[in-house]
Amino acid sequence: MQPKRIEHHYHFCPQCGVKNNCPTEGPFRCKPCGFTQFFGPVAAVGALIRNERDELLLVRRARNPGKGRWGLPGGFIDRGESVETAMRREVREETQLEICDACYLTSFPNDYNYHGIVSPVVDLFYTARVIDPATIVLAKDELDLHIWVRPNAEQLEQMAFPSNRFAVEHWLNG
Repeated sequence: MQPKRIEHHYHFCPQCGVKNNCPTEGPFRCKPCGFTQFFGPVAAVGALIRNERDELLLVRRARNPGKGRWGLPGGFIDRGESVETAMRREVREETQLEICDACYLTSFPNDYNYHGIVSPVVDLFYTARVIDPATIVLAKDELDLHIWVRPNAEQLEQMAFPSNRFAVEHWLNG
C-alpha cells in the first residue's frame, strides 16, 4: 500500500457522516455541516544527549518507522505536556537516563509514516546532559542498541528521520 497523507483518509465527515468525494491537501471542510478539521503538524521532541567527551548518544530503533536505523531519544509530546517535560519523559522511558541540563537547539519539519498514514510533525531538538551517562537501560520494545559517538557521514546516512539528521548536522556545525 502506498503511503497517503492523513487528510486523504477523510472519506466521510466525522461530524455529520456525509461522504467526502474529493479528499484534498489542507484542511477537511464539510460543506453541508460546516465542520472543519485542520491537519497541522503534531509536536515531537528529540534530545541530543552529550557525554563528557562531547559525544552524542545515538540509539538504534527496534521497530518501524525506521527499524534498524539510528535516531535520537525522543518522541511525541502528550496533550497538556510542555516540550521540556516531554523530552525528560521520553528520554527516561527510552533509556532510563535522567536529564540534568537541557538547552533548546533547533526545530525541523518531519513526516511520520505510521502504517501507511503520513502525518506532518514538527520536531523540536534540545542538547542535554544526563546525571549518569553510564546507566543506560534501553526500552527493548523501542530500541536495540546505543553508541556514544561524534557522528560521521555513514551514521548520518543511517538516521531514521531526516529531521534527526538535520539536528545532528546543525549541532556538529555549531
